[in-house]
Amino acid sequence: MHNLKYTPAVEKETEEIYHRVQNVITPARWQSMAPLIVEINRLKREKNAVILAHNYQTPDIFYGVADIVGDSLKLAQEATKTTADIIVQAGVYFMAETAKILNPQKTVLIPDPLAGCSLASSITPDDVALMRSKYPGATVVSYVNTSAAVKAVSDVCVTSGNAEKIVEAIESDEIIFLPDQYLAHYVATKTTKKIYAWKGACEVHELFTGKYVDELRAEHKNIVVLAHPECPPDVLEASDYIGSTAQMQTYIEQKQPARVVLITECSMSDNLFAANPNLEFIRPCQLCPHMKRIDLEKILHSLETMTHEVLIDPDIITAARRPIDRMLELS
Repeated sequence: MHNLKYTPAVEKETEEIYHRVQNVITPARWQSMAPLIVEINRLKREKNAVILAHNYQTPDIFYGVADIVGDSLKLAQEATKTTADIIVQAGVYFMAETAKILNPQKTVLIPDPLAGCSLASSITPDDVALMRSKYPGATVVSYVNTSAAVKAVSDVCVTSGNAEKIVEAIESDEIIFLPDQYLAHYVATKTTKKIYAWKGACEVHELFTGKYVDELRAEHKNIVVLAHPECPPDVLEASDYIGSTAQMQTYIEQKQPARVVLITECSMSDNLFAANPNLEFIRPCQLCPHMKRIDLEKILHSLETMTHEVLIDPDIITAARRPIDRMLELS
């Protein structure tokens, strides 16, 4: 545990950051966070490091220390452009692997190597081989929420934001879509192609139900419901808009719904409320336990000790790069 002090110098240096998050972080909590933020940002400059943060990270990370923020697609795209020597992934392990695949010569760190993903852990390369044998000739489309080893035996990767577009762009009429069964179901409603789905699910999104959405509408009049396509079909049917985290953000910025609920991981609502304090966000709080393993203390420790480095077999990197490049090309 770091024993850093909240001094007048720290207060001044973080004043602009706190102005952005004051609606979601109390002054008392900020006094414990601000010294860590100052030290992290100092080490980033010293070591030529950047921090990639997913939309599900907490506001202190999202606004305080992150250099690149966004959904999985944006993080993948921006990771290819950085000139930093060190990339710190404030997200989960498959995201850090993707950053390493796209930047094999750079040092990629993840503050907590146990920050996993129920989707990524639901499928292995052997499972992909089984699906190929069952549906010969079908194109294997892997969600980015998969391990490097699974990406290496896939034909193309997708994110929740581009899955529909990429599936339509593929020449094959038969698609093996893995590992998210609910995203696969959603894509299947948008295409005439045959979709063969794996039975994985996000442990956060699968907890939501259509009944719960109905209860929210009954309790909060005139609410606009935005849902992530990893949610079950009854949730999507009960929602007003379906989209990735980046697409939800764009909807909020453009439409400015007076009262809104995001059916996804709840830190997303905090980050958007910080940027849109005039809107009312109803927060059904489902936390991703893996995302929440990353905090300021661990990020600072990661930069100080250069741990935990993400290492991938060079052959896996080469093979996994192809479906990711194909995704970026089609995006």
